[in-house]
Amino acid sequence: MVDLTMAFATGYSIPQSDPPRSPRETLPTMYDLPSEFPEEPGLPDEYHDLQPQLLSRTLTLANYRREDWFAASDLNVYYDVQHPLWHKRPDWFLAVGVPRLYGGEELRRSYVVWQEGRSPEVVVEFLSPGTEAGDLGRFLAGDDSPATPANFPAASEVTGGEQAELPPEKFTVYERYLRVPYYVVYNRYSGALRFFQLVGDSYQEQPILREGNLKIWLPGLGVGLGLWQGEFEGITQPWLRWCDQEGQWLLLDTERERIAKEQAQLAKEQSQAQVLQAAQRLLATGMALDEIVTLLGLTDEQLQQVMEQLDLP
Repeated sequence: MVDLTMAFATGYSIPQSDPPRSPRETLPTMYDLPSEFPEEPGLPDEYHDLQPQLLSRTLTLANYRREDWFAASDLNVYYDVQHPLWHKRPDWFLAVGVPRLYGGEELRRSYVVWQEGRSPEVVVEFLSPGTEAGDLGRFLAGDDSPATPANFPAASEVTGGEQAELPPEKFTVYERYLRVPYYVVYNRYSGALRFFQLVGDSYQEQPILREGNLKIWLPGLGVGLGLWQGEFEGITQPWLRWCDQEGQWLLLDTERERIAKEQAQLAKEQSQAQVLQAAQRLLATGMALDEIVTLLGLTDEQLQQVMEQLDLP
């Protein structure tokens, strides 16, 4: 066996063998690539913390178990093995058909596409002042013509020419490199919502629905997005939120817990009322109270309620 070495722009060298091992074994993993780049400008504000939480906590997918999809916000996504340090940090993204935990065991430090074997299925970006050009690409000026080699960035800008020091903008990465099927852009300042779907080789902007809660439908996932006016974590404003095809909002985990408790309490109260009615009917037949207690298995609390309702001493 010949000992070979594969060197990357990270300065990280990976032992190789002859015959070579699979790329998953030899290419950089999330353990090898930086999770943070302190020199990157801008820090997420509170909205960039809360809105992704709402998206993650309301999402349920009929075709995937919770263990089989991964959602994250502000996490490095590494996408080009030829330039292993090139990455984007989507405001929120969803990958399906991958384990919730890396290797089924560990929280992810980043999302490395060549290790995961799947690109994100959905990316959501929240427009901020100065991010429009990178987030909207050729659609910023209203150009909805299909992507062609003529309106893609020059190869030297994105694929390794002399000017390859600058990675492409987000829109180009999502469309050309990651080929994300569904791309959503939301401007909370203006309330403008835009939806792009990968059709063939390029993004085509899709219409936003105008009636009801449902604004965007993602057919491949069987879930929709809408703008919900409500309170989340003590803040009332419009929020992006998942819904079904009828526009019914998908529930937060806390909402599901509250509804389950309310239903359990209602069932308990209905059962309690039925027991008390049975006790009253038996008393009306002349049956002794101690016999009724034994027959119905009344608790001390139920017995007390029967006596209070019938004004028994």
